[in-house]
Amino acid sequence: MNVITRKRGLAGIALVGAASFILAGCAAAPDEADTAEGVDYKACAVSDEGSWNDKSFNQAAYEGLTQAKDELGVQTADAESNSADDFEPNLTNMIDANCDIIFAVGFNLIDAVNAAAVANPDNHFVTIDGYVADESTTNLKPIVYSMNQSSYLAGYLAAAYSTTKVVGTYGGLQIDAVTDFMTGFYNGAKAYETETGTAVTVLGWDPTAATGLFTDGFGDTEGAKSISAGQIAQDADVIFPVAGGLFSATSEAINESGKDVVFIGVDKDIAVTSPEYADQVLTSVLKKMTDAVFDVISEQVDGDAFSAEPYVGTLENAGTDLADFGTFDDKVDADTKAKLEEIKAGIIDGSIDPLK
Repeated sequence: MNVITRKRGLAGIALVGAASFILAGCAAAPDEADTAEGVDYKACAVSDEGSWNDKSFNQAAYEGLTQAKDELGVQTADAESNSADDFEPNLTNMIDANCDIIFAVGFNLIDAVNAAAVANPDNHFVTIDGYVADESTTNLKPIVYSMNQSSYLAGYLAAAYSTTKVVGTYGGLQIDAVTDFMTGFYNGAKAYETETGTAVTVLGWDPTAATGLFTDGFGDTEGAKSISAGQIAQDADVIFPVAGGLFSATSEAINESGKDVVFIGVDKDIAVTSPEYADQVLTSVLKKMTDAVFDVISEQVDGDAFSAEPYVGTLENAGTDLADFGTFDDKVDADTKAKLEEIKAGIIDGSIDPLK
């Protein structure tokens, strides 16, 4: 992978960067005329496949960037990736745009951002849902989440809420950042089974065999709809799509089935970000990327030295959690709500392992 090194101080760099955006077919940086004044710091981001308006992880990260612009007065630039072919040129464009920090959003950018970090040791990078491939790399910070924790809560809730005691899940890709949700969900549902003695069937993922149902990427609406319809046909009445914005396809399958089925959102509170689905969203498993992105930028603006120490979002530090139950609040009984609080406390104090 040939990643162009940063060219600070070259005349005309803004024009070169702008031209690169046009040639790559990617989103250009926001108009810096609207940026708050007073902070000499530029924060940038490159999306995974899909748009910044995916109602999921890309959007959550992007909102952290815009929050930093609005509240801290930093300059920003961004580039959307329409395919994996865009990852390298988009990162190169951000390097050429003289960004002080560059966020690579999503597991799929791991190879590209690791290569960029190695090739540009004077630049600071953050990989969201990624990792540092070479431990000697000191300019790449991972933001990761223990999504099994909040997903365990979601699994218990799904089993308690379900009338058929059949629940389903599927993923956008079989990668660790996705299956972590699914494993927590499975184990939470099975915890309900163990506690109550009521059998619960979990469709779509077997953590022991590491096999399950996955779409062909986060844009595969047909695959998501087909999987959802299949699970509904097997009596699932709660579905957990761990597939970015593909929850819309699950909603369509629910509508066409005519059955009383709900789904659980991921990353953002889907009942709030997409209110048209609120009557089907039992809750959402929150991955608070907006907060993490803003906090990392804020620390830098405050003068803290860049640290490659990983940020790990957990229930304990509120990096992840369940969203409110919204229109389903009165349909989740008080005993279940109390049990969820008890489980949450157990996960935080270590007495409950969401991976078992």
